[in-house]
Amino acid sequence: KPSGLQSREAHRCRNMWALGLMLWMYGRDRLVTLDWLKKKFAGRPEIAQANVAALNAGHAFGETAEMSEYGPGYVVRPTAVTPGVYRTVSGTEALAWGLLAGKRAAGLEKMIFAGYPITPASLLLHTLADLKRYGVITFQAEDEIAAIGAAIGAAYAGALGVTSTSGPGMALKTEMLGLAIATELPLVVVDSQRGGPSTGMPTKAEQSDLFQAVHGRNADAPLAVLAAATATDCFDVAIEAVRIATKYMTPVVLLSDAFLAHAAEPWRIPDLDKLPRFPVRFHTDPAGFHPFLREPETLARPWARPGTPGLEHRIGGLEKDYDTGHISYDPENHARMTRARATKIAGIANDIPLQTVALGDDHGALAVVGWGSTYGALHQGVRRAREEGIDASHIHLRYLNPFPRNLGELLRRFDRILVPEMNNGQLVALLRAAFLVPAEGFNKVEGKPFKVAEIVEAIRERLDR
Repeated sequence: KPSGLQSREAHRCRNMWALGLMLWMYGRDRLVTLDWLKKKFAGRPEIAQANVAALNAGHAFGETAEMSEYGPGYVVRPTAVTPGVYRTVSGTEALAWGLLAGKRAAGLEKMIFAGYPITPASLLLHTLADLKRYGVITFQAEDEIAAIGAAIGAAYAGALGVTSTSGPGMALKTEMLGLAIATELPLVVVDSQRGGPSTGMPTKAEQSDLFQAVHGRNADAPLAVLAAATATDCFDVAIEAVRIATKYMTPVVLLSDAFLAHAAEPWRIPDLDKLPRFPVRFHTDPAGFHPFLREPETLARPWARPGTPGLEHRIGGLEKDYDTGHISYDPENHARMTRARATKIAGIANDIPLQTVALGDDHGALAVVGWGSTYGALHQGVRRAREEGIDASHIHLRYLNPFPRNLGELLRRFDRILVPEMNNGQLVALLRAAFLVPAEGFNKVEGKPFKVAEIVEAIRERLDR
């Protein structure tokens, strides 16, 4: 009442009271927030004063209410960070900007994003819809199948084709994803995983689409699969997905999840001039052209935009002749094309970084191997275990198909391998199959992320056997 504000305006100040209490609980300085309030409401000093009073009142409540019996406060200590300009970024925002940066790096004029609303993937469609001025065209399709069909059509026309969904939508997109593999077109599919199967738990996080991403199509239909580890990592992984898709003329599945889609963290704004560049070279020479010529190093077929003189061609889901690009039912040719598609994806392993250890030694008693959004809990769990004198290391995978070419050798340097996942044991099965290592699963399918204490306890339990 002393502020002179109307009741509705006064009620809005309650958020500042709660913020003041939070600042006390976490030992944060009020000065930055107070200065921001005064600048924000410079034209309405009465609102500024009311919010400042509410903030101070919340802080004073924390100081005087003797709440220590409910648990101590937590002081966020300063940390060493690389100098630069930082901002808060969510995983969804980082994905959107990473895809845009990938389009720029490839030298493509347009990115066509076609999607269908589904939790938690809809946020990416919303974010990209605001980027029209940067050559982004968004299209809300009538269903998941139409969305990926539009993205494939965009890729055929010479644009960066992108679609996004969650687990149930990935199942619906499967047939069209096989078409993208058969036609060998560059496509990025973002899968924001959630609890399943079927509708499952739409607002809860899981890592249960790994099998579907790697193997979930009819026939032998290989493609590249990447996974982001943190909100800021989404930016770099999106750029890498575009690089692989355009260089190898293949669909790429980028795995995120509900946790990463909504998580936020400080992000150092990059220097645009230092971002990677991998310009696309569209095929323009009609001499000897057919749509399934192979580039010797990558086995990628040529990307020829429709309307290029002398490069008229057709592609589709029927098998093509290796030497002419015409439809072929020849058994030996089918075997040759199947091997070529598989060899192309396997060869990506020669073009990605060797697997490194995120924390600890590259050999020892136990390796904790993870992927995706479990990064934070696994990293801190291993760190605490090492502080207790436990011989443990953390290995986190970004490339899930193909695996880094040194991964098997690295895993065999450890006596035990623990694979924590928010599913019922998918990466652990892939590692066992690929490298015949004695990996053990530690699975959580509650729709909730791992706690650091759970990882520490699992490490102790494995090494005490």
